[in-house]
Order: sequence, then structure tokens, then C-alpha cells
Amino acid sequence: MTAHAGTTAPELLRLGGVTVRFGKADGRPALDAVDLAVAAHEIVCVLGPSGSGKSTLLRVVAGLQQTDAGRVLLEGRDQSGVPTHRRGVGLMFQDHQLFPQRDVAGNVAFGLRMRGTSRADQEHTVARLLDLVGLPDAQGRAVASLSGGEQQRVALARALAPRPRLLMLDEPFGQLDRGLRERLVVELRELFGELGTTVLAVTHDQGEAFALADRVVVMQDGRIAQTGTPLEVWQRPATEFVARFLGFDNVVEAAVQGDTAFTPWGKLPVPDGTPDGTCRLLVRPAGVRLLPAPEGLPCTVAARTFRGTHVALLLQPAGGPQVEAACALPDAPETGEKVGIAFAAQDVVVLEAAAE
Repeated sequence: MTAHAGTTAPELLRLGGVTVRFGKADGRPALDAVDLAVAAHEIVCVLGPSGSGKSTLLRVVAGLQQTDAGRVLLEGRDQSGVPTHRRGVGLMFQDHQLFPQRDVAGNVAFGLRMRGTSRADQEHTVARLLDLVGLPDAQGRAVASLSGGEQQRVALARALAPRPRLLMLDEPFGQLDRGLRERLVVELRELFGELGTTVLAVTHDQGEAFALADRVVVMQDGRIAQTGTPLEVWQRPATEFVARFLGFDNVVEAAVQGDTAFTPWGKLPVPDGTPDGTCRLLVRPAGVRLLPAPEGLPCTVAARTFRGTHVALLLQPAGGPQVEAACALPDAPETGEKVGIAFAAQDVVVLEAAAE
């Protein structure tokens, strides 16, 4: 396993067979025999819809949630029975949880005071961290006078002050507007790299996770559905659940023979080594090529949506389900126009069957 600096790093965190049951009505555990390892200096984002178990996983690592089975190891040491304040982890939640009666310096220095750090060292650390998070000389400001983004930065500085061996973030940007969120994610990735911080974050926002993480873990119903680099997960979703969670809807049943799949959209190329038989196929929208009618598979443009960097087209073939395509604005046909489409082999993904 590699850290985001590109060098081999020792393992810092390991979850082995972690199971948590809450007596849910559907009988499913909140976490179901989860195995996960995080290397020192690595940034791992756990991604998934509400109820997938991602926040429960974070609470287990922090010592805020007891397990029904499995172990949590930090630097090889079993954390069973170790309270949160002795685990050497930092926590930052969506709602900041700042102390309104304390100024910025008082908030940032809270963990240092609990450790008995000298006043001079507290002042030095607070000044350095406020500078790092982009709030220089803000020590005396009242928390109530800060914007949401500034409060987020103070909460981050407070979490970093005791130099935790693992920093955990729970939906850390959920209350911020998109523009600020995107800027903070970029800044934090640079900051964590500079400090060598190991980070375990949970979020439901895929853009946030992909921008921040070295590795993404996608959860479904208390299990890990897929793990990999952001590029790996985006380009090659493992299952239909992951594909649809990422917003890909071009999924169809297929019958594979050799290098060809027979689908409701006609013949599609499949990757080398794909076994013969039935499967589910994803075609990423970037792999749907527009052709002048009547070439390719005939379609009618059912809808078009401007997405800033491109136009998303919803295309209706004469037979078969609708197809989503992405194209540049100058090339985008109007609603109701007739076009043809072909499929690029590199964007055809054979999906694994969902785990039972």
C-alpha cells in the first residue's frame, strides 16, 4: 500500500471482520464483517448513501461505538476497551462543535490544554495551525463572528493541534456551499500532504471524496462494495450498485460470446478475457459516440442538460432502453433531432454480480 506522497508506508489502521448490529428491522447489520486497512499518511474516503454504514465505521474506529465482532488495530495494537481520548485520534464533525464561549485560540488550544501542554507551546502551535488553515492572526476572534467556512477551518485546526496519528472527518463539508467546499477540499489535500496526516473521512459526496482521497471505499448495506483509487473506481465501477451510485445509468443485460456482447442496443465490444455467458454491462457516457444519422444505432434526442463542462444527452433508440451520452457544447444536437451512436470499447465495463 502506498501513501499519497508516493512512498511505501507502514499500516496505521486495520479493521478485521468488524460487525455492528443495531437490531434493524431488515435484519441487516450496520457493519457486516468489514475488513479495511489504512496506511500511514494515506487519505481514505469512505463513500456511500445514507444508511450504508460509513458513519458507524468511523464511530467504531473512534471508540464511540462498540462492535459485536471483529477487531480494530491502531499501529498493530488492539483497541478493544481503549477509550476515545486514549486512542490518539482526532475527530471533526459536520456541525463543528466549537465552544461558543471561547475565542478562536481557546478552541484550537483545547486538546493541548487537556494534555498539559505549556502556554508557550500552546501559543506557538495555535499560531502555526491558524496560519496553515488560512486564518492568520485570528486568535482573539469570537467564534460567533466567523463565517461557516472560517468555523470549519477552526474546527480543523483544533482537531490537528494534538497531532493525532489518525484524523477522522465525518461529512466535514456538508454545511458549506459548493464553491467553498471545492476550495477547501483542494486546500486540505495540500495541508494533509504537508503535515503527513493520515486521514479517514466519510462522505456521501462523490466529487468531494474523489478530490480529497488517495483511495475511495464505497459502502453498500454495511459492506465494502469496492475500494480503489478515485480513477479506478470512476473508470471501472465493480458492480451495478457502484455504477448507479456514481450516477451511471447506461446498464443493460448482455450475452457475451467471444469479444462481443449482444445487448438491447445491439452488438457491443467487451474487454479481452470476458467470460462467455450473461452479465450486466455498463457503458460510461463518455464512451457513447455520436454519429450523423443514419449511421450507427438510430436514436432520437429525448432531453439535453447543460452540465457546465459538457452537455448530457438522453437518447432514445427505436428499441431498447434510453442511453446517456456526454458531448461538448458546440457538438450537442437539439432535443428531437435524429442521431446515430456507437460505443467505444474502453468505456464498456463488465459488472460483477452483487454479493448476497
